[in-house]
Amino acid sequence: MIPILTTSSTVMCPHGGMAQLITRNTEARVDGAPMLLQTDIHPIVGCPFTPSIYSPCVSIRWVTAATQTSIRNVPVLLQNSVGLCLNAAQVPQGTALVVQTQQKAKGI
Repeated sequence: MIPILTTSSTVMCPHGGMAQLITRNTEARVDGAPMLLQTDIHPIVGCPFTPSIYSPCVSIRWVTAATQTSIRNVPVLLQNSVGLCLNAAQVPQGTALVVQTQQKAKGI
């Protein structure tokens, strides 16, 4: 079983920016923290990415999520879900890194 991501998880862009894990889910919680949904878009703060011009990651858009666990037909995010880190022009700049999850509820 794979841990479910919640608002108390830690997710970063590949350059060290921190995702602000907010969700529209107000129903399902794990250990008091709301579960994250595939449709959630998470702002990123503190990304220093500068390939040739300053182009920080500003949000994460999730492309994969749970296949069997959902809330109102929206898949929840798991530790192995794939999120694209996007700059302001919506250009992908790498995949999100899940650094920490809760350990109680698991999904598949």
